[in-house]
Amino acid sequence: MDKGGKVFVAGHRGLVGSAIVRELEGQGYGNLVVRTSKELDLRDQAATAAFFAAERPDYVLVAAAKVGGIVANNSYPADFIYDNLMIQNNVVHSAYLNGVKKLLLLGSTCIYPKMAPQPIKEEYLLTGPLEPTNEPYAIAKIAGIKMCQSYNRQYGTRFISAMPTNLYGPNDNFDLTTSHVLPALLRKFHEAKVAGEPEVVVWGSGTPYREFVHVDDVARASVFLMQNYEGNEPVNIGSGVELTIKELALKIGEVVGYRGDIRFDASKPDGTPRKLCDVARIHELGWRHQIELEEGLKSTYGWYLSQLA
Repeated sequence: MDKGGKVFVAGHRGLVGSAIVRELEGQGYGNLVVRTSKELDLRDQAATAAFFAAERPDYVLVAAAKVGGIVANNSYPADFIYDNLMIQNNVVHSAYLNGVKKLLLLGSTCIYPKMAPQPIKEEYLLTGPLEPTNEPYAIAKIAGIKMCQSYNRQYGTRFISAMPTNLYGPNDNFDLTTSHVLPALLRKFHEAKVAGEPEVVVWGSGTPYREFVHVDDVARASVFLMQNYEGNEPVNIGSGVELTIKELALKIGEVVGYRGDIRFDASKPDGTPRKLCDVARIHELGWRHQIELEEGLKSTYGWYLSQLA
């Protein structure tokens, strides 16, 4: 990826997109193109086409997406499938029409079957039913992978895709209705500490296993793949380390300094029982995560406090 080339980061204000911009700037990529969603609605085919025709980016990293946790996915399934399909369709097709040299589409490990063997290898895609609570989002992202592969086959493009596991970090969404589990718990524990509440209630049984990777590691991996990967198959991005939701809650309580009780509400959905991704492919390419969970939780909580201030 030529450092003088024009790089379009779609979704640059989001959790992943903002980290990718920081990483690119840190590596000396000075010709970045960004647009807010108000300036450019990537769901709008005509607007997206006009943007690509005018800017003619050399490289594209697609971090723009509608994302959320179990509550958001359950509440807005139509939004999740429509918005993500439209963003991908418009960006990938416009990238092809305007001669983009290379494109990276970011998805999520929720594309894999609910009961996939663990750890989850990339080849397990489409081998079983999806987790029902996030099926619309997952189907949209699977379509995005297949779109990249199809354009590569038919048009000889260099469109790659990567699937990060559960990620977190600065610029995360801390809204209790639409956020993922880690930022939601950080906020819950902080507010309980401030209010002096005797207990924090956590959705689900606490038994499912999850893997987390810091967004700065995902940004490094994204740029690394743009520089080093030419394959047609998706690449998992993760830490390769898992823990239960109960263990996560205890770690977050410790980082926040909450001294009350933690109660798990097993009447609420757990989601997938285990979701550890196999990171052998990206390890073989030469990338490994650098930020361990304890360090990442402390820095993310510090960022959250700075935003409150």
